[in-house]
Amino acid sequence: MKWSDFSKLIKLRLTMLVVFSASISFIIAVKANGGNTWGSLYSTTMWINWLKLVFGGLLVTSAANCFNEVIEVKLDKLMKRTMDRPMPAGRMTTGQGLVLGMGMGIAGTYILGTLNILTGLLSVFSILLYAFAYTPLKRKSGIAVFVGAIPGAFPALIGYVAGQPHGRIDEIALILFAIQFVWQFPHFWAIAWVLDDDYKLAGFRLLPTGKRDRASAIFTFATTVMLLPVSLLPYLNHNGGIYVAIVSLLMSLLFIYQAFNLMRNLDVTSARKLMFGSFYYLPVVQLMFLFDFIGK
Repeated sequence: MKWSDFSKLIKLRLTMLVVFSASISFIIAVKANGGNTWGSLYSTTMWINWLKLVFGGLLVTSAANCFNEVIEVKLDKLMKRTMDRPMPAGRMTTGQGLVLGMGMGIAGTYILGTLNILTGLLSVFSILLYAFAYTPLKRKSGIAVFVGAIPGAFPALIGYVAGQPHGRIDEIALILFAIQFVWQFPHFWAIAWVLDDDYKLAGFRLLPTGKRDRASAIFTFATTVMLLPVSLLPYLNHNGGIYVAIVSLLMSLLFIYQAFNLMRNLDVTSARKLMFGSFYYLPVVQLMFLFDFIGK
């Protein structure tokens, strides 16, 4: 298999974004547990475990994407953005894709499970929810975006749980999950607005009302407004300093402004600006949480 085909199969750019998000949460968890040997940023063991998270996360995310494409291979043939993927283009059979996905999924969950059991279990649940709940729902109802937002926010949760010796979900883990969960909605809907014509060829219904209208734009705008207080949770919960509060506030206000323009203009140009804004929003807020993390 050519590298270009493999990168399309695993959706490499998306996969790298997922691993980046998990890595930030992992290091935040290490800082939150600073003081013990395992959790030291200067510990060799810590960096070995980070490499396990990266490699295991790459495999698990790639497996989920692979299963998604096996299930949707006939639909991918209908859309311009997906018809050149290896399975719909005929360069790989669905049987080969399934075997490859299963191999990556098993290997990835095993590696993540060596960090702690909860990390492994969360990774399995993430694959199942993404491939076998979100994927089939995309043609049935806009509720698919809500379902997809759960595994979409799991990287932050998995990374944090993986960054602790015994693996647990605490209030910091929930804050990281909440930020990424709420962010999923304007992110998904901006993409769905831009690609709506292509999505309709496959029968996907991802906009809130199923079409580009003011109601869909209002839903999108409302979730960017909701994201503002959620993004301030690190500061409000005394886990982050004033810098993360200021940056999160400014990024949220910019995001709200972009969503307001979509609500006002109802055009693809505004949706595309919101989409690109979402690409910047999450890593900036997560990195500021890491750099300005103060714990308790």
